[in-house]
Amino acid sequence: MWPGDESFGLFTEGDSLYAAMQAAIRAAEREVVLESYIFADDEVGRALADVLAERARSGIDVRVHLDAAGSLFWASRDLDRFLRDSGVTLRWFHRWHWSRPLRYNQRNHRKLLVVDRRQAFLGGFNIHRENSRRHYGERRWRDTHVAMTGDLATQAQAAFEALWQRCLWRALPQAHSSSAVVLPNKTADCAHRLRCVFAAMFASAQHHIELTTPYFVPDGWTQQALGQAAERGVSVRLLVPRKSDVAPIRWIARRIYARLQCRGVRVFGYHTRLLHAKTVTIDGDWVSVGTANLDYRSLFVNHELNLCARNRTLASALTTQFETDLADAEEFTTTWPRQRTMARVLAPVAWAARRWL
Repeated sequence: MWPGDESFGLFTEGDSLYAAMQAAIRAAEREVVLESYIFADDEVGRALADVLAERARSGIDVRVHLDAAGSLFWASRDLDRFLRDSGVTLRWFHRWHWSRPLRYNQRNHRKLLVVDRRQAFLGGFNIHRENSRRHYGERRWRDTHVAMTGDLATQAQAAFEALWQRCLWRALPQAHSSSAVVLPNKTADCAHRLRCVFAAMFASAQHHIELTTPYFVPDGWTQQALGQAAERGVSVRLLVPRKSDVAPIRWIARRIYARLQCRGVRVFGYHTRLLHAKTVTIDGDWVSVGTANLDYRSLFVNHELNLCARNRTLASALTTQFETDLADAEEFTTTWPRQRTMARVLAPVAWAARRWL
């Protein structure tokens, strides 16, 4: 942890993150809350489940909120039963029901752990072996998480409670510091808060914008903010997967990249591993780390949670990681090979369905 009013720790390897999370849970004295989009019944998930179960059996209040769609093919009834039988309060977010089919599209995409309202972990890492070098090897997913203490942990707990209690539009506690805040994308004063914050951050940039996201299908307002930043001389660099694992996003993305490149944005395709990190740095000063992708689903549909902070130490660490990632990436040129006919035909369809991707 780096010292300060709110201490931060940065994780880019799953094994070290999971070890830190387990250690924090073992040290819990009163309460543990966790939410995750994916909680797999594998080596990583079982190890964390064992620690959660042990603390629940010892009398600690342990609550776990998992997304039904995200964990559909990863979790199991055995894992569900084990947690409940151990005293863990487990809740599934938006299980499928024929009477309310549309709500299944809105998902809890957040990955958050808060222990005793004093320590929190937030970012892109799901709970599965694909993030572990020990269990998955060199092809493990590339992701980023941040650990926080102090007032930010209290804010993270409040965000968990709001979704757990289904009081989504109540006002969250005010931050004591003006330099850092934990932000859900749906707040009492704005239904798409993160989109507004990102646009404001891009508009305020004077020198550099470094953005990493696995899925880049932003709305027109966000595209405009990035393009305008590049046109006024800001160095805007975007790191995305060289080839998205979601075919419709591949069909759409090329057009968006080309449009931004014409305005001066540089786009790099990461090719070594599956890219899953979601980070932003502005002028080596402002940062955002969290669960939100730069796409319609994260900005307008899902429940997301991001740390937005003004912290040069954290920004420096993220910039260093960004440069490291660029060494495993290739810059996309403005001259693209012609798309296959099917991709050209389906791209407008995919754009129309962008809220469902």
